[in-house]
Amino acid sequence: MARLDQHFTHLVDDGRLPGYLVSVARHGRIAHLTTYGCRDRAARLPVESDTLWRIYSMTKPVTSVAALMLLEEGRLGLDDPVGDFLPAFADPRVYVSGSGPDTKTRPAGQPILLRHLLTHTAGLTFGFYYSHPVDALYRDAGMESSVPPGANLAETIDVYASLPLQFEPGTQWNYSVATNVLGRVIEVVSGQDLDDFLRERIFSPLGMADAGFCVTDEQAGRLAELYGEDDKGGITPIAGLPLHGRPRFLSGSGGMVATAHDYHRFTEMLRRRGELDGTRLLRPETVDMMVSNHLPGNADRRTFGSPVHQEPGNAGLGFGLGVSVVVDPDVTRSPAGEGAFGWSGVASTTFWVDPRRDLTVQFFTQVRPTTSNSLFPELKRLVHEAMLD
Repeated sequence: MARLDQHFTHLVDDGRLPGYLVSVARHGRIAHLTTYGCRDRAARLPVESDTLWRIYSMTKPVTSVAALMLLEEGRLGLDDPVGDFLPAFADPRVYVSGSGPDTKTRPAGQPILLRHLLTHTAGLTFGFYYSHPVDALYRDAGMESSVPPGANLAETIDVYASLPLQFEPGTQWNYSVATNVLGRVIEVVSGQDLDDFLRERIFSPLGMADAGFCVTDEQAGRLAELYGEDDKGGITPIAGLPLHGRPRFLSGSGGMVATAHDYHRFTEMLRRRGELDGTRLLRPETVDMMVSNHLPGNADRRTFGSPVHQEPGNAGLGFGLGVSVVVDPDVTRSPAGEGAFGWSGVASTTFWVDPRRDLTVQFFTQVRPTTSNSLFPELKRLVHEAMLD
């Protein structure tokens, strides 16, 4: 574990990270916890165990658990059409050819199902991919950052629904805005705003005291500054999620802030198959289903992915219901046991749970990279090198 600390300490001292927190747990007990560097370099405020982090896409597994709770209650089904809950999605259309105003579409041959949202196989996309004409339509609609300026969740979902799908639902894997749509389904089914539902049903029961979609005045001093990579190999402060005050747009895809303790409570619940300290959120069988690969034929994301996702880094990795799943450890770029699952956030945060090793790992910093993140393969290598059994 000293090698792990030395590696990431060097990145801080070299100016490539502001600071970091890493947590490694086995059998439910913290085996290694390190904080180093600054949560705010200009103010010289250190990273501490209660530092608050923008976790961005690590929000997605939380939203997925919320949907699975409603599934267990019989209020949702994986094969329910999304249009049953969100009428704007009742008649989706699929891209055929052209671009801009000359785009040609056709009616989808099947509806978008709840399982398609959970597995990112719905045909939705992101505007920032720049790889498909539908991506450009998202940008033309003001959604390069996934949200029309000033829109709330319901309004944003209607814009998504007005645009064509990239492909027939269920036929490819394309990481997308799908979890925002799932968040709106949760609101409609539960009759609650997404932040209220997550607080009452997940955060409070698990003791995730600081988790949420905004920070209070008391919490604000613990929030880490967000940085971006510059063209000189260093980092500079950049604007992050507007967390001071409840946001108009509640993003189940990437809107959360949390401490390492908060997210450890969540990942421990998953490691223990739905229960933590006497509080059960999901049945063991539901968690098993969540962390199993749902891509057809046990395919990985490289072979089943849309063209933008066919890079080597997706080899050996499938996708469950809101989390990545290792299906072939021999071809992944970093060591992990078969069945290990987790996800990451765009500000270089990540977690994974390896059930075969009874291992849970979290890493937090606040840097948005300009290209694919190179921190995570080294993190996994160093953690696994430290394990003897």
